[in-house]
Amino acid sequence: MEYNDAVKNRLRRIEGQIRGVLSMMEQEKDCRDVVTQLTAIRSAVDRAIGLVVANNMEACIRMEIEKGNSPDHVIKEAVDLLVKSR
Repeated sequence: MEYNDAVKNRLRRIEGQIRGVLSMMEQEKDCRDVVTQLTAIRSAVDRAIGLVVANNMEACIRMEIEKGNSPDHVIKEAVDLLVKSR
């Protein structure tokens, strides 16, 4: 599977956010601020997972249709991945 630059850039931003949280912890910042940033990271990861699954599902559905197959199993697999990610 090919991953586009938008998803990679999201992960790089998340990486920066994690470094920021580590810095906050080293500076002994208030726990509420740390938790707020961790919550933002979790949301960003969830959105990245959604993009990866959506892009993969779209490509897989197209391949199944081109083969003359039903894409039902691909859709079920994508839904299972999303459920597992929660």
